Amino acid sequence: MFRLGLGIATVVAICASTGWAQQAPAAGPYQVLKTAKVGGDGGFDYVNVDVENRRLYIARTGKTPRINVYNLDTLEPVGEVMTTNAHGAVIDPKTNHGFATTKPITMFDSKTLATIKTIEVQGNPDGAFFDPSDERAYILSHASPHVTVIDTKDGSIIKSFDIGGMPEQAAGDGKGHLYIDVEDKDNIAVVDTKTLDVTAHYDVAGKGGTCAGLAMDAKNHILFAACRNPANMVILNADDGKIITTLPIGMGTDGATFNPNTMEAFSSQGIDGTLTIIKENSPTSFVVEQTLPTMNGARTSALDIKTNHIILITAEFGPPTPPAQPGGRPGRGQIVPDSFSILVVGK
Repeated sequence: MFRLGLGIATVVAICASTGWAQQAPAAGPYQVLKTAKVGGDGGFDYVNVDVENRRLYIARTGKTPRINVYNLDTLEPVGEVMTTNAHGAVIDPKTNHGFATTKPITMFDSKTLATIKTIEVQGNPDGAFFDPSDERAYILSHASPHVTVIDTKDGSIIKSFDIGGMPEQAAGDGKGHLYIDVEDKDNIAVVDTKTLDVTAHYDVAGKGGTCAGLAMDAKNHILFAACRNPANMVILNADDGKIITTLPIGMGTDGATFNPNTMEAFSSQGIDGTLTIIKENSPTSFVVEQTLPTMNGARTSALDIKTNHIILITAEFGPPTPPAQPGGRPGRGQIVPDSFSILVVGK
C-alpha cells in the first residue's frame, strides 16, 4: 500500500528531471468516462470488484472503518460492511463469501453484507487475491507470515507462510502458479498453489524497484510488474523470469491489471495522477499506448472485465502538512471533506 506524500511541485520537478512527461501521449483511446463524488469520511486504500454480481468494494479508513459497497454499473451505494481498519476485500462469487483484510479477517455474506465470522490471523493483513481456480483467498501482509491462505468455502485457514519480504500484489494463472511482487526485495515470488511452497524468485533489481503492482497475461505467460523506483513496468516471462522489456510509467504506482479482452496492461499512479496503458501487440512486443491524466491520489485500481472499464478511487487533498523542509519530503495534506470520488475509465 502506497502512502501519498509528494506535493505537486515535487512531482513536477521529478517529471522534468526524468523526462517522463514526454514519453507517452495523453491522447489515446481511453478517457475518464465518469466521476462520481460519493463523499464519506476517512481515508481509503484498495478498490475491488465482483464482476459477476456487479458490486464494487472500497475500503475506507478513519473514525468509522468500513467497506463501502456500490452498484458496479450505476455507482449507487448498496450498503456497508462494518469492520475494524480494513485495507480491501475480495469476493468468491460462487459462495457469495467476502473477506475483508482486517485483523482478524472479517468474513461476510456478499449478498446481505452481514458478518459471518471473524478469522484470527497473524501478521498485518493488507492486500488480497482471490483465485477462483481453487476457491482460495490469499491474504498478504508486510509482516510475517507474509501470506495466509483461506478456503473461501468455509473460511478455514489452509496455510500461512513467508515469501522473503513484503508482498504488495498477486496474480495467478489458474493452473497452479501464483506470483507475488516482493516490494522491499525487488523480486517476484513464485508459489506452487498445490503445495503452497515458494519455488522461485524472479529478480527485477535495476530494471524496476519497489514494485507495487502485478498483473498477468495468463494465456501467454507474461507478467507485468509495476515498479516505483525506477518507475517502470517490467515485463517478464512467467515461466522462467526472463525480463522481456521495460517501459516507463508514472510516479507512485500502487496497482496493475491486465485485460485479456483488449490485450492491455494498466498501471495506476497516485503521485502524478495518471493511468499508464500498455498494449501487448504480441508476447514479445509491447508499447506504451497512452498515459491518461486521472486525478491526484488515484493510486489503486480494479478491472471490470465485463465492460472493460478501469475503476479508480481518490479524493481532493489540502496543502501538505507539515510543509516540506529544504531537501525533504512533504507530508500528505488532509482530505477535503466529502470529496472522495470514484472514477470510471474506458474507451
